Amino acid sequence: MDKYLFPAIFEPRETKGYTVTFPDLPGCITEGDSLEETLLMAKEALELHLYGMEEDGDPIPSPASPEKIVVSTGAFVTIIEAWMKLIRDEMADKAVKKTLTIPKWLNDLAVKNHLNFSHVLQSALKDHLGLRE
Repeated sequence: MDKYLFPAIFEPRETKGYTVTFPDLPGCITEGDSLEETLLMAKEALELHLYGMEEDGDPIPSPASPEKIVVSTGAFVTIIEAWMKLIRDEMADKAVKKTLTIPKWLNDLAVKNHLNFSHVLQSALKDHLGLRE
C-alpha cells in the first residue's frame, strides 16, 4: 500500500511539547517541543516505522478508529498520514558508506589526479551491472 493513515495520541509533557504514540504500532514513539515540531516528528516516526516493517516483511495492522481510542485528560488523537512511495524512493537513494581496499599506488595516483572516489566507484558499478541511463 502506498498511503497509510494511523491515529496518533499526543500527550502533553510536563515541561513543554508533546509525546506521541501510535496505539496500533507498539514502539513507534516520538516527541517534540511544539505542536508543529511534534506533528513533523510524528509523520517521520510513522513513515520510518512502517518502512522498517515493510523491509522486515512484518504485517502492517489496520488502523484503529480514532473515536474508539481513550486518552487521558489533556491528550488528543489526530490522524497522521504516511505516503510510502516517497519514503521508499528516498530510502532507495540513501547513501551508504562502504569500506574497501585498493593498492597504495592506485590510491596515490587517484588522489594526485583529484578523483572523486565515490563517483568513480558508482560509475564503475553501474557499468559493470549494465545500469547506464
